[in-house]
Amino acid sequence: MARRALSILKQLTDTHPAWTRSVTYMPRPGDGAPRAVTLIPGDGVGPLVTNAAEQVMEAMHAPVYFERYDVHGDMSRVPPEVIESIRKNKVCLKGGLRTPVGGGVSSLNVQLRKELDLYASLVNCFNLPGLPTRHENVDIVVIRENTEGEYSGLEHEVVPGVVESLKVITKFCSERIAKYAFEYAYLNNRKKVTAVHKANIMKLADGLFLESCREVATNYPSIKYNEIIVDNCCMQLVSKPEQFDVMVTPNLYGNLVANTAAGIAGGTGVMPGGNAGADHAVFEQGASAGNVGNENLIHQKMANPVALLLSSAMMLRHLQFPSFADRLETAVKRVIYEGKYMTKDLGGDSTTQEVVDAVIANLD
Repeated sequence: MARRALSILKQLTDTHPAWTRSVTYMPRPGDGAPRAVTLIPGDGVGPLVTNAAEQVMEAMHAPVYFERYDVHGDMSRVPPEVIESIRKNKVCLKGGLRTPVGGGVSSLNVQLRKELDLYASLVNCFNLPGLPTRHENVDIVVIRENTEGEYSGLEHEVVPGVVESLKVITKFCSERIAKYAFEYAYLNNRKKVTAVHKANIMKLADGLFLESCREVATNYPSIKYNEIIVDNCCMQLVSKPEQFDVMVTPNLYGNLVANTAAGIAGGTGVMPGGNAGADHAVFEQGASAGNVGNENLIHQKMANPVALLLSSAMMLRHLQFPSFADRLETAVKRVIYEGKYMTKDLGGDSTTQEVVDAVIANLD
């Protein structure tokens, strides 16, 4: 009965927006001053989708302005002036950076995370009304430790043909990512946190991660806590994803789980995300697979801007501009629901600019 009442209320609020109660947000004096945001267009489709975000921000007169820096994945390191800009502004919006495969060139994405101590990666994978998927009721938040594990970069060749690659797990990093996951769940009315691991094989490393999660869980008695082995997790994700709520993972597992969940919920082109530390945050397309696109997408200007637009809404909320975030999210969801302007990855043939124009037209 209660479920039916909630369903009727939702239908009424959907059809009569005036019936929804607005949230009263009381800013401190001066909080409406425009904020500087570091902008990294990146590689591949990055300039297309970051330009889309710039256009939408300008159209709704969002109180942000961008400091643009050209950074590319084939650089040996992130330029110091870019790091300094993010340290000063505390917030960055970026397109994908192409990471060379092999050859000993380090990833600039990993460099950014370590330099700024962006220890928490967050990807929100959820169904968008109007976008057909195999599963319904998917709303998963994957929170991934971002600074150690297999991404520590500690590799060496012992003898020709034999390479050692070290996986580093520490109590400090495991505890703080667990605290972030439980705090996120608590503040966002989430009901369950699932720790993903392979402690049956890596008994010390993943065992330490699990031990930390269990200790932190005792401080949040209102949130259900459970654990799942990573291979079973992947199977459960593709068969029954609605069972998951918030997931907390070591570094490598989180990358795999987030991209799997994104594919289940509608594709990497529509999933927002960001990387957060104690002092700084970098917002980008949530799932990394294909985030720089291919040459055809770039040439035809048909990159999907939805993921970065939703990440921009996350950024606006992070900057304490909730009404602008709500307007942007609502406009994007309306465009998806109407289904008229969809890029190729969503089954349509619209260009990036056509989607942007439709989002702007739907801004309240």
